[in-house]
Amino acid sequence: MGPHDGEENEATELTGGEDSAEKETSEEERSFKSFLSSPLVWFTMLVKELHWSFVFGVFIIYGVSQGVGWSVWRVAADYYWKDVQLKQPSQAQVYQGITNIPWIVKPIWGLLTDVLPMAGYRRRPYFLFSGFLGIISMLTLSLHKQLHVLFALLAMTAGSAGVAIADVTIDACVAQKSITHPHLAADMQSLCGLCSSIGSLLGYSISGLLVHAVGPQGVLGLLSIPSALVFTVGMVMKEAPTPKFEYNEVCEKFLQANRTMWTTLKCPAVWRPCLYMYISFALSLNIQEGMFFWYTDPKAGPPFSQETIGFIFAVGSIGGLLGVVLYQNVFKDHAFRGMLLWSQVLSCLAGMLDLVLVFRLNLKLRIPDFFFGVVDESVSQLIGKLKWMPLLVLSTKLCPSGIEGTFFALLMSIDNFGLLTSSWGGGLLLHILHVTRTDFGNLGVAILIRNLMRLLPLTLILLVPKSEPDANILPVDMLVEKIDNSPDTEVEDIELVSLVGQIQRQ
Repeated sequence: MGPHDGEENEATELTGGEDSAEKETSEEERSFKSFLSSPLVWFTMLVKELHWSFVFGVFIIYGVSQGVGWSVWRVAADYYWKDVQLKQPSQAQVYQGITNIPWIVKPIWGLLTDVLPMAGYRRRPYFLFSGFLGIISMLTLSLHKQLHVLFALLAMTAGSAGVAIADVTIDACVAQKSITHPHLAADMQSLCGLCSSIGSLLGYSISGLLVHAVGPQGVLGLLSIPSALVFTVGMVMKEAPTPKFEYNEVCEKFLQANRTMWTTLKCPAVWRPCLYMYISFALSLNIQEGMFFWYTDPKAGPPFSQETIGFIFAVGSIGGLLGVVLYQNVFKDHAFRGMLLWSQVLSCLAGMLDLVLVFRLNLKLRIPDFFFGVVDESVSQLIGKLKWMPLLVLSTKLCPSGIEGTFFALLMSIDNFGLLTSSWGGGLLLHILHVTRTDFGNLGVAILIRNLMRLLPLTLILLVPKSEPDANILPVDMLVEKIDNSPDTEVEDIELVSLVGQIQRQ
């Protein structure tokens, strides 16, 4: 060995070590860049596979209308009933339930979108109508300073109907895409959930500031902007026109659609999970108005200001966003039954945080009300999304080909009827326990009853199928659509064909 061999070996080792370190650094950089770019790649893939106008519609309806709009509306409506109309918590809870009635009759909107095209289109005119209805109703609430409670309730219900019509129309598009692109069903629901969660975060962030700046009526007037954007969706949505539609056959098609839905509902694979969905929502009593009045009470409550209420809901919506991300990346391939079982148990446990806050146990642990309220809302939103996402995917799997919009609307109306039952049941519970604008002595009892009732749906968990999200639940003949041989008719434009044909053959 020469005198310089050792030095050369050391130099080679050092060079090799530097190269190895550079490779590791380069791999880390590529991994980090891949992590940052993966959402963009995913979003670009959806735009390419599903068309940009569909993704734009999902963004506006779920992100702006239901995300930002609903979040701002929730805070503004609470203050409207409390400070403008001067109502009791139990009354406000019932009124909020009434405004949700348009969501219960979603099958009507679904039937219209499926069997009654306007100006040659099935979806676009309903986006236009819903946007117009929302604009008129929100401006009415804003501009009339002493609106009678009956007319105020009517205007809010009309505004809710506008959002519901837009929702069922975009749901029809999502359900239809889930059949033509089954491998993207969970991704589409994740897109909807992400848009909704991000929109909610933004909406809650500005809701309290807006209420403080312009008052609840002024905020309701600003909600005409999301409605105007929904109107825009109707103008740009890509949809092939319906050729040679016979309007004199509308009545018959309505009857055929009803028979088709009834035939599908009689299938055990459909009515069993539907029953569970209704029970799980109905038995989780909604006492949110009682909590809101307590939050803002200067004596019994913390009390929280308008900005604080909006900020708590805003930070809490991050929990909902985290729930969507967790479902998309961790739980989207898990079986429905297991997901719904554990989400129901966690929902009961999360509800106990309200009990800790109302009994002021957090102060004994030296945890400020504001911080604990943020944690409470965040956990509730996260668990709520983990429960809601698999139910949405399950609902798309229960939709037969041909009446996707109608049947998905029927499933969502079952859920919303459960929420209405929950809201009215919660209002009745607050009334029985005498929870008023100034008396919150039994609010803790109401919370405890609500939490225990959340465990009752577990007795029916076997109604939920064990199957995973990528498996078909309906029989094959309900998923195959009979295609017209006419060259100008596309698969996505055929409605009420295969199942109606089955009924006629029977």
